[in-house]
Amino acid sequence: MCIGIPMQVVALESLRALCTADAETRWVDIRLIDVPQIGDWLLVFLDSAREILTPERAGQIQEALLALQAASRGDFEALSRCFADLNREPELPEHLRPFPAGGSR
Repeated sequence: MCIGIPMQVVALESLRALCTADAETRWVDIRLIDVPQIGDWLLVFLDSAREILTPERAGQIQEALLALQAASRGDFEALSRCFADLNREPELPEHLRPFPAGGSR
């Protein structure tokens, strides 16, 4: 499985961009996208940019990746912070809820 990582462009050189995400900086191939500008966010797969992202979309993807990391660590407190915007107890969809005692729905 390949997961795209949002990275921000800090420098451009010919057919590649120097990008950063968290504490990591690397050169990214940009031949598959329009030429980005410094400060743009790119969705990067295996050191190749596949899409220019809005800052909002980059943030959404980063939040989803943080949720995956928290889930893989079993850190449910951190995982619940990733879904703070829900402000409610999660509910099962109707078709997954148990039948009420003594009958059907």
